[in-house]
Order: sequence, then C-alpha cells, then structure tokens
Amino acid sequence: MATDNAPPVRDDAWSMPQDDVAGKLSELARSLQREDSEDAVLEHLVRAAITLVPGADEGSITLVLGRRRVESRAASGALARTIDELQERTGEGPCMSAAYKEQTVRVPDMRNEDRWPAFSAEAAAAGAGSMLSFQLFVEGDNLGALNLIGRSAHAFTDESEYVGLLVASHAAVAFADAQKLHQFRDAIATRDLIGQAKGILMERYGVTAGQAFIMLVRVSTETNAKLLAVAEELANTGSLPARRTGRR
Repeated sequence: MATDNAPPVRDDAWSMPQDDVAGKLSELARSLQREDSEDAVLEHLVRAAITLVPGADEGSITLVLGRRRVESRAASGALARTIDELQERTGEGPCMSAAYKEQTVRVPDMRNEDRWPAFSAEAAAAGAGSMLSFQLFVEGDNLGALNLIGRSAHAFTDESEYVGLLVASHAAVAFADAQKLHQFRDAIATRDLIGQAKGILMERYGVTAGQAFIMLVRVSTETNAKLLAVAEELANTGSLPARRTGRR
C-alpha cells in the first residue's frame, strides 16, 4: 500500500527493458550460425543492432588499422559510410582514439561535442545527431568497433547502452568467428590455386608434384612475385610470369 512518505516515482527513471532482449539475442546467435560468409555475418550484425538498440538509425562495423586507416564494413547506408570516411580523413572520432581506451563511447549531441571538433562539426553537418560506439576488439594498434548513429541529438539512452553492450558482446564473438571463416576459405582457395598450377606443370613437363612446387618457388624468387600470384597467373593464362634475371 502506498504511503504519504513514499518517494515520488520519476517518469524519466530508466529500468531494464521489458522486451525479451535475451530471447532476441539468442535468435540472433542462431541466425548468425546460418550465415556462410564474413560479409553476410557482419551485415546481419549491423541490421540486428539497428533493430534492437533504441535510437539507432544507421550503423556499421568499423576497423581501424594502425590507429589511422579506417575500413568501413557492412555500413547500413550513406550516412554510416560518410561517418567512417570522416573519421579516417580527420584522424579523430569515437572509434579512432577514445574507443581504444573505453569499451563504450557515447556522443549525446554531435553539434555540441568538443572531444573531436573537426570530426564532430562535419558529422553533424552530414546528418548525425548522436553516436554510440562499442569496442569489439583491440589487437595492438588495430581496433574493431560497432558504430551506431542516431539522426537526432540525444537519441541514445541508458537503455540503448545496456542493449548495445549485449549486442556488442555477441558481435565480438561472431566477428571473430567470421574472420576465422574468411581465413579458412582463403587458405582453401590458396591451396586449390597452387594445386591447379602444380597440375599444369606436372602435365606439361612430366614432373612430380614436389618438382612442380619447386618450379613455382623458383619463378616466384626470380620474378620477385608472390607464390600465389605466380600460381594464379599460370592457372588463368597457362603461362608463367616472365623471369627477371637482372643480368646484362
């Protein structure tokens, strides 16, 4: 029973979301397992983040390499791509510097943001009212982040940050798995390509697989080209790269 001494209830007080966030995240995890490519996984992650996180209008997975070069992945639209391009051009922004030290970076009002003045001014002019960035990984000078953009100022609340952290934790695992899948497929493709090149040399010169591989390595050394490039040229054209002997 309420009493006269009971504290007033604040209308703006934040409480844990009533939606079945855990259930939606479980479904996200299951759906990610059905994707068969790195790009599909990342695009699915960004779509899910925009759907689940209150206030998010656009988003992207952003890779920052060497603390400078920004690679925008799975951008949801033109604004998300513009924001990533601005961070690379200005050398500053939510996931360029602060996110190396902070797990989460929140920008309530882009027009009044003074941490990154050059970036903030152009981002606001491009249509970003607020941002929320979640660190996915840090490896040396390389960073992976989930960037969410609201078109209006103060689009993100404490609830947005809470749900976003849950999504980001799933995204970090899925991103790592997607990279492993990509690396595995690259390794398979490389092995198959070198195998094709070896097969051509074995048939053409009547040599063994080991001798054919030595021939590829020798041409790679003499032409100063990567072994994979030599194999690819032979498989695609039927010819080995021209040798550069360096002799006069």
